[in-house]
Amino acid sequence: MTFTLPPLPYSLEALEPHVSARTLSFHHGKHHAAYVTKLNELVKGTPLAEKSLEEVVRATAGDASRTPIFNNAAQAWNHGFFWPCMTPRGGGSPSGDLKSAIESAFGSVDAMKKEFAEAAAAQFGTGWAWLASDKGKLKVFATEDADTPLTEGKTPLLTVDVWEHAYYLYYQNRRPDFIAAFLDHLVDCEFAADNFSRVK
Repeated sequence: MTFTLPPLPYSLEALEPHVSARTLSFHHGKHHAAYVTKLNELVKGTPLAEKSLEEVVRATAGDASRTPIFNNAAQAWNHGFFWPCMTPRGGGSPSGDLKSAIESAFGSVDAMKKEFAEAAAAQFGTGWAWLASDKGKLKVFATEDADTPLTEGKTPLLTVDVWEHAYYLYYQNRRPDFIAAFLDHLVDCEFAADNFSRVK
């Protein structure tokens, strides 16, 4: 297979009690895996099979004839980026250059978190909320379904998955509680800072 399912950067139980092992098992082992499997089926024998996942996402974005490829490639990429956005004993606030950039763009880290949480909670149906760099300026926004900042020239620093499969087994319809747990207990500020260090 051209594309493979990346392993989680922690055990299934590592994010409990905020994300259950059962949720991670389904989310990673079923949903993410299905995107990767379907993508391989769709690109088999085509030039896209020789490209990187990012290249496939960018090459198929906006092409209605290749929407199934885009959807599966973008979801595979989004999920691969999402897993390291979380870490056991995460939460807290970023420091250093990222903190300064957030304060410049939003006024404070708390203000950024509030805007991020609101964007994630308000996303209707399925999608993602992002903190990203847009030509050096930090922005918070949501995307629908499989859409990703990669196709808009923005560099993702952090994301949260707000498709129901990300939280429903544990939180049911309480999406804001999942978002709060992500920001307060799971978010890996060092991962975001490392992403930021490469785009300044």
